[in-house]
Amino acid sequence: MNTAALRAATPGARHARHFNAAGSALPSEAVLGTVIEHLRLEARVGGYEAAVIAAERSEEVYSLAARMLGADPADIALTESATVAWHRALDAFPLKAGDRILASASSYVSSALHLIELRKSKGIEVEVLPCAADGTVDREALADALRRPAALVTVAHVPTSSGLIEPAAEIAAQCRAAGVPLLLDATQSLGQLPLDVTSGDIIVGTGRKFLRGPRGTGLLYVSPAMRELMRPSHPDVRGAVWQSDDGYELAAGARRFETWETAHALRLGLGTALREALDLTIEEINRRTTALADRLRSDLAATPGVRLTDPAAAGGAIVTFVVDGEKPVDTVRRLRAAGVHLVSVPASHGRWDLGRRGLDAVVRASVHVYNDDSDVDALTGALPAKAGKGAPALISSGARADTIVIGAGVHGSSAAWHLAQRGVSVVHLDRFPEGHTEGSSHGHTRMIRRAYPNPIWDDLVDRAYLAWSELSAAAGVPLLTTTGGLYARPASDGSPGLRGPDVVTVPSSRFAGLRLGSEFTAVFDPAAGVLDAAATMRSLRELGLAHGVDRRAGVTVESWSADGDGVTVRTADGVLRADRLVVSAGPWTGSLVPELRDLLKVVRIVNIFIGASDPAKLAPPALGPFSVEVPGVGLLYGLPAFDGSPVKIGLDHGPADGLGPQTPVTAAEAGELLALARRFLPAADGDVVDSVACRYTMAPRNRFAVGALPDTPQVLVAAACSGHGFKFGPAIGAALADLALGKQRPDLDFLAPGAL
Repeated sequence: MNTAALRAATPGARHARHFNAAGSALPSEAVLGTVIEHLRLEARVGGYEAAVIAAERSEEVYSLAARMLGADPADIALTESATVAWHRALDAFPLKAGDRILASASSYVSSALHLIELRKSKGIEVEVLPCAADGTVDREALADALRRPAALVTVAHVPTSSGLIEPAAEIAAQCRAAGVPLLLDATQSLGQLPLDVTSGDIIVGTGRKFLRGPRGTGLLYVSPAMRELMRPSHPDVRGAVWQSDDGYELAAGARRFETWETAHALRLGLGTALREALDLTIEEINRRTTALADRLRSDLAATPGVRLTDPAAAGGAIVTFVVDGEKPVDTVRRLRAAGVHLVSVPASHGRWDLGRRGLDAVVRASVHVYNDDSDVDALTGALPAKAGKGAPALISSGARADTIVIGAGVHGSSAAWHLAQRGVSVVHLDRFPEGHTEGSSHGHTRMIRRAYPNPIWDDLVDRAYLAWSELSAAAGVPLLTTTGGLYARPASDGSPGLRGPDVVTVPSSRFAGLRLGSEFTAVFDPAAGVLDAAATMRSLRELGLAHGVDRRAGVTVESWSADGDGVTVRTADGVLRADRLVVSAGPWTGSLVPELRDLLKVVRIVNIFIGASDPAKLAPPALGPFSVEVPGVGLLYGLPAFDGSPVKIGLDHGPADGLGPQTPVTAAEAGELLALARRFLPAADGDVVDSVACRYTMAPRNRFAVGALPDTPQVLVAAACSGHGFKFGPAIGAALADLALGKQRPDLDFLAPGAL
């Protein structure tokens, strides 16, 4: 299994260490593209018309789901979730007062609640089966229970609260021998464990977990024999034909349990996810995820202060644990700040299981094929801070730190890391939650180049390339890929173009993927390349935390003031004091630094990503980073198809931004860019498959403001902006650390805040 390729084809793997496949796994680029493509089709031709166009592909989803379970397509109903599938099955089951339902202690909360309600409203007897020593259903107790008449047995193959794996096939055999149907909840197993219809007469599952499909999808398997016994309590036009004034006929297959209205785009996305899983094979997925989860279990068991909570019969892709002295919800919050995403499961989600074992809650980590050993290292490496390994104490409200950094974009995060690794205590504040898209540092890729119009930038550009090399080494991942870049302007334009070390004038046809006519002249920068922005932000966060940065997301700074030689910072959560303050708040810098308020203008910038019938024509070496000065339009820039992401383009200007909540890219904005793509990128012959909006903070003459404020030298500002600041991120961070520690940086005098 090519894990690197699977990670590259999974957009979310670039942004965080994702250990929540048991909650909602990361979809692939193909699944995402399928959903978006159909939504755009609906927008163009209408929902009913789009459904007709996609009818053959929609029908194939049933066949794919049937292959997954070794069933016939007629046995499959598609639903909105596993819980909906469960409800449809139970509501259709012929239950009457006094009937017995035998349920495993591993039952999911929604299933248990439904059973409890059936007990109260219909007089159904619900018996929770005892567990064996290994945590699974006690098969002897099950055999005893089946000696009395029972209407149904229901078992969760894998619970929400642990990595327990019930022996579904053996339980099914016992039920079959007793003539009692088995409803198997395969919500947490479908897609990670081999499973077929011999394991249940009724099987429910979801698309959003290990199948890696969209949320809002699920499936229901009902055997032909069970369909003879079950009738939907709420028949729908999808599953029945109204034949007379008071008569109707149910569909022959399991589709009798469906409803007419559904999210066709999500269903098609589920089909893509099913196809990808079948291509990999469930056996190979199980082998890979089990091996990685076993390594995680071993590493967690060896981490002081961490206690595994899985029963003996646990296995597969799910691992649960607790950290001594810390509530699971706090562990999850702390790890999320470190870029490691897991969930806590409270006892209220698995009362028959966690309550029985005396656990109030657990932390659940679940791996998938896009995870690798570096993810496991990041998770276990982030735990000792609360598990007894000499973590720095968090700075309380009113206490004094060495430095406070405001803003967790690329410059603020770089500064926090550089300061912390030099032994400085750092409180790092950001007004938004981790992973937000309100500022300027989100997204997958950015451009880097040596070509600049003015040689005054050359030294800082050299420092930037060196800083990216150092950051990549510290992070253990390559963050810069050199491709070469092409920068064009009208041949009739007499103004100086870009220049720099090794930058040469070349024919405008230098990139096969970029169509430029004779009216343009171009220069080629061999050092230009693509920065992995998502991995950069994740790495800076992890490195900062590893060096003791006290990182606090979702904290709004209300004001700051000079405090002798230091500063006092007032936040919505309390007051902090420090010797130094670094303000790197992106679009909000002007509101925190009054002397820059009228100089920094915030504008809205949009990018679109465009599909292609032949993506190689838009990837290096056919295409690298580029820009084109388009007469009457402005500067069009773009990045090649890279690391699984389609070609990306944007315009280097936009309307004023009022700093309200970020809004999606509009059809008009996307249409303007798509028209330019059709003109300059002939191989970009697909639709817009994704879009993103961000904010540029523009300064006079496209300069930055980096350095101490003249009247309060203990306060440093970093408005490294104007649309070309990301490439300098690590270098600006190092410069801010130098300045905060009293080192002179005359090379930055041309960027001093007073020089704007």
